[in-house]
Amino acid sequence: MQVQDPIQLSHRLAELKVEHRDLDAAIDHLAQSIGRDELQLTRLKKRKLLLKDAIARIESSLIPDLDA
Repeated sequence: MQVQDPIQLSHRLAELKVEHRDLDAAIDHLAQSIGRDELQLTRLKKRKLLLKDAIARIESSLIPDLDA
């Protein structure tokens, strides 16, 4: 993984969080609709999990390492 500027990482983190929130709303809407497309719902959920993992990686990289 390449070292990036913390400011760039913070901006990317904000973008991912917005996308995650949007996907959450889309999943809720699709899940409540009549005649929903299960395949599309599964794909959206998978994408949401990938975003969650990416968010966690960026958040952990923003935490400074402490030497014990």
